[in-house]
This record gives sequence, C-alpha cells and structure tokens, in this order.
Amino acid sequence: MLKVHGLPAPLREAFTERRALKIIAGLNNFDGASVKQIVQAAHQGGATFVDIAADRGLVQLAKEHTNLPICVSAVELNQFLEAVEAGADLLEIGNYDCFYRVGKQFSLLQVLELTRSVRQRLPHIPLSVTVPHTLDLSEQVKLAEELVNLGANIIQTEGGTSASPAHSGVLGLMEKAVPTLAAAYEISRAVNIPVLCSSGITDVTAPLAITCGAAGVGVCSAIRWLQNGVAMVAAVRALKEALEKNHPRVEAPITELSI
Repeated sequence: MLKVHGLPAPLREAFTERRALKIIAGLNNFDGASVKQIVQAAHQGGATFVDIAADRGLVQLAKEHTNLPICVSAVELNQFLEAVEAGADLLEIGNYDCFYRVGKQFSLLQVLELTRSVRQRLPHIPLSVTVPHTLDLSEQVKLAEELVNLGANIIQTEGGTSASPAHSGVLGLMEKAVPTLAAAYEISRAVNIPVLCSSGITDVTAPLAITCGAAGVGVCSAIRWLQNGVAMVAAVRALKEALEKNHPRVEAPITELSI
C-alpha cells in the first residue's frame, strides 16, 4: 500500500487512486503571463496540482488564479525558503531539463545532499524529488530508496530529453516516453511512496505510466508550448480523461457455477 501521509488531501486521494495529474510550468519559466495561462489551464482542465518555478511572486500569482495545491521547483534551498513563505504547498527538487540543455547534470550525491539540506530546514513541507535519468537504472533505484529514507514524499522520474524517437505520430510518442516509463517501472517496485512519471508524457502514454507502476504523471511540454489557453485546457482534460480511463475498478466477484 502506498504511503501518502503528509500530502494535501486532494493529492492523497489522487495518488491512492493512481490518477494524479501535475501540470508543470517549468523550473526556468519566470514569465508571469505564461505561468498564469498554464495555471488557469490546469485549474479549468481538472489537474490535481500545478508545478511552477520557486519564486515568491509566481506563487502569489498562482494562488490568485487557482485553489489547486502549488508545488514549486528549484535546485537551491534559498529559493524554496522564499516560496514557502509566499504560501507554496509542496516542493520539487527537480525538473532538471533546462540544466541538461546547458550541459549541467546532477549526481546521486548532489541530489542526496540537497534533499538532506531541504529536509533539515523545511521538515514538514511535502517534498518530491526527481531522480536524474542520466544515472543508470540501478543507480536511479538506489537513489530513490535513499530519498525515501531522507523523508521524500514523492519520487518523480524523467527521461524525455534522453529519448530519440525514430518515428512520428503515436509510435514516436511512445518512443519518447520509454526512458521515464522504464524508471517508473523499476522505482515503483522498490519504494512504497508515490512515483510520479514525468518528462515526455502525453495523453497517449499517461495510461502506460500507470501500468508501469506510477501513481500519477507530470506534464510540461505537451501543455506549455501550445498556442493558446483553449488548447491548453483541452490538453489537460485529455490527460485527465486518459488517467481516469485507467482508474482501477472493483469488479464483482466471480462465483463458481455448477453444471
């Protein structure tokens, strides 16, 4: 059974039912207009929570436009402290994609040290930590287990930037999701806290993430780079519907028939 203690009530329910949907604005997205549009789309589309850059002003902006739990992303303790003061509900060490683009990677020890520092200063705030896809799968599992011991509430997987789809269409979407799906499969079998499958996930592959053991998905690019708010809301709703179709149902017990 998943341990969902310490999480806001909407997240506890969604993770327990394996249908959590996090919409991510981007760790390096400090454009207020963009963040506002993404937050509003997440709210109107029925997401479980939103993830924005750990910035005091953005937290205040988000809270003006949604009552969804606000998760903030950063890789620096001071940014988390300011965001929590502004009212952030959860923390995310991760969403590293913007760093990979400039050649920066995070080692197992770096992630552990940052997690330890955040937990010491902010022991009671729900904490999600992304396991870098640049680590071998065995190292990803090892890191996830150690993060649980340090008090992480959620483990997030990634891998979209390491995928090189060879096809377009649905096949390409599946190829794009393979690294994060593989991480979700391995890590979910090693930890007893929710695993959020993120990076390269769309409404096509969200159900696959749940099948692989994830309790929810995190989505950024499939929402952030759409042209307008209407399209964003539609995409969020499609993701929500994809997860709800995968919602486990209690089947009627099979009774033996005498012939």
